[in-house]
Amino acid sequence: MLAPGSSPEQRGRLALQWRQVSWITCWIALYAVEALPTCPFSCKCDSRSLEVDCSGLGLTTVPPDVPAATRTLLLLNNKLSALPSWAFANLSSLQRLDLSNNFLDRLPRSIFGDLTNLTELQLRNNSIRTLDRDLLRRSPLLRHLDLSINGLAQLPPGLFDGLLALRSLSLRSNRLQNLDRLTFEPLANLQLLQVGDNPWECDCNLREFKHWMEWFSYRGGRLDQLACTLPKELRGKDMRMVPMEMFNYCSQLEDENSSAGLDIPGPPCTKASPEPAKPKPGAEPEPEPSTACPQKQRHRPASVRRAMGTVIIAGVVCGVVCIMMVVAAAYGCIYASLMAKYHRELKKRQPLMGDPEGEHEDQKQISSVA
Repeated sequence: MLAPGSSPEQRGRLALQWRQVSWITCWIALYAVEALPTCPFSCKCDSRSLEVDCSGLGLTTVPPDVPAATRTLLLLNNKLSALPSWAFANLSSLQRLDLSNNFLDRLPRSIFGDLTNLTELQLRNNSIRTLDRDLLRRSPLLRHLDLSINGLAQLPPGLFDGLLALRSLSLRSNRLQNLDRLTFEPLANLQLLQVGDNPWECDCNLREFKHWMEWFSYRGGRLDQLACTLPKELRGKDMRMVPMEMFNYCSQLEDENSSAGLDIPGPPCTKASPEPAKPKPGAEPEPEPSTACPQKQRHRPASVRRAMGTVIIAGVVCGVVCIMMVVAAAYGCIYASLMAKYHRELKKRQPLMGDPEGEHEDQKQISSVA
């Protein structure tokens, strides 16, 4: 407000200053609006923790306007079935990503390529059947990975290469039947591994992974139960409790396979032997080489029931033999004590009964002296 007696110069000067302040204020407001992160539609955003929560909204695509400074992105309980490779582009600050309870069946190779600071990845309860070996190559800081309740039948070799910071890994409730030890060798700092509720086949293909599990448990790692489904003799038994002697036949198979490659190839065998040619009259029949297929011996894994039965029978036999030896020793001791007692009684009775032969010898000695 100007004073009533102010000059025109003062009025012009104040008007110019007012216009300058207005322009500065407008520029500051515009810059503040551009600097503030925009929150995707229907999502909840926390500016303090930099968390964007878009869970339970029935989304079929990832919102394209997720702020670049987001550290936590929650997309669980939606209807995501397919994601493009650029779904999380420019989110290099993202540390936690939750895609649980969706309909994802495959993940592009480079979908997590920009998530270099990712520490937690949740992919629980989807329909993922295969994984690319380079899927997690650009996330070396990953500490927690959940792949449970999916349709994984195998893990590609090299999937966990470079994940030295991984602490917990969940593979529960998939379709895994065996695992390769080399796949888990890079996980030097792993502390928790969940592999339960899978149709494990406890055969030669799982032997090397059993060695790794024993080493993992020895260094203090936590591992849930790995219950065998096949063979029938081991159904329901924890793989870690199966003795290594049960896998002795695996080395025999390896030796036979290695020696089979050195055999000289012969004529192919046929199941139906050809009819022998009729010999000419007056000529001796020549022996023909045998083309019958030799029967290959099938190596069966050692039966737990038979092994237990053998142990029980051996124990019973040893027990019976020990009992018989104890009875024989007791009988010998009793017999010896009775015989000793009998001889003592016999010696006591001899002086009372008299000995005519002894008296006759005494008389001979007296006569000889005389």
